[in-house]
Amino acid sequence: MRSIRFNWIAVFLIHLGFGSYLVNAQGQSLIAHRGGVVDSSYTENGLAALKLAVRDGYQMVETDLRVTRDGVLIANHDHDFQRYYGINKRVSDMDWAEIRKLKSTLDGSTPLQLEEVLRFCQANKLGVMLDNKIAGMDSVLFGRLIGLLDKYDLRSGALMIGTDESTDYFTGKIKLSCSRKQLEENMKKPGYHASHYFLFERPAALTGEDVKWATVHNILTVAAINKFHYRKSQNMMADAGNDCKRMQEIGVKNFQIDSEFRKFFVQQ
Repeated sequence: MRSIRFNWIAVFLIHLGFGSYLVNAQGQSLIAHRGGVVDSSYTENGLAALKLAVRDGYQMVETDLRVTRDGVLIANHDHDFQRYYGINKRVSDMDWAEIRKLKSTLDGSTPLQLEEVLRFCQANKLGVMLDNKIAGMDSVLFGRLIGLLDKYDLRSGALMIGTDESTDYFTGKIKLSCSRKQLEENMKKPGYHASHYFLFERPAALTGEDVKWATVHNILTVAAINKFHYRKSQNMMADAGNDCKRMQEIGVKNFQIDSEFRKFFVQQ
């Protein structure tokens, strides 16, 4: 019976365009936040963190998209390189030739071009979620991004957390994150299609009724369970564990998580 249930979930996610590689043996998809398995030893969006995501069985990685002064798309969460590389300069104020020489103080990782991340994902059968941190609307730059996703056969299952300025450009080209309120507003617009969007919320804003509503409307649901959400918590692990349990109980199957929380989804 369990294998039949798993196959049904897989078929449903493929129908939504999420990709068959995004389902584990429990019928869940785990998305590694900030570019892989990140802790006090591994750099966000670094090659070592990506390799650990593969080892630990993640189905997707979330990577942060920024652009250098000379127009190179790179994977970097912060607007500058201070935290890992000790350089108090903004990404947008440096050329790639200078950036590529940086070394992380944690694990020696160097910053990666987005194309390197996408190539790694294709080679290791990982899906990709993009957090677009590029301000404004640059159709040429974003066109290159879509071209890279197509080059590595990742666009059909890709997800994007975007900016308001770029929403119109990316609608229909890649699945965009929305709240339920935004989805209900989008449903009223000409050309709406469920495959253009996914419901993306933290547990505090996601109810069982929301999950049922999204399922009825063929909309993918992803819960974000990140350390930042628990920055005021007295017991982060206990609170996150309770949220992970509740999300699974109300039927959520897809989770963007920080690696500390993986243990709440993996049978010991």
